[in-house]
Amino acid sequence: MLRELEGLDASRIDTLNKLLAGKQVVSKAYNKRVRNKSFEEGEVVWKAVLPLGTHVASYGKWSPTWERPFIINQVLGLGAYRLQDQNGDIHATPINGKRLKKFYPTMWDSQAVQTNPGIKAVKDEIVV
Repeated sequence: MLRELEGLDASRIDTLNKLLAGKQVVSKAYNKRVRNKSFEEGEVVWKAVLPLGTHVASYGKWSPTWERPFIINQVLGLGAYRLQDQNGDIHATPINGKRLKKFYPTMWDSQAVQTNPGIKAVKDEIVV
């Protein structure tokens, strides 16, 4: 009986070692795909609409999930940032970097009309 218990302890230790090795393999595979997000002061970012679930009811599922644009005013460390809107107002509450994403301006965000060959901009009207 005592020999069986000794064998049981050894098999438990072997099983534990196999579980730990499997967890390390999964962790290594996961960490290959994870990309750290970090922002610097002055970058323009989108902010998630918080708290989650407070969307405009009239839009339904088409309600925006991101607010924009905000400027990173201060990097607080450990993934926390202090934001500033374009009016210059600094938000007192810091926000986690998980709730931010980089803002890439589109052609609709620019104020100037880009003219192409064959298209002329005439006093806010586009003539072809």
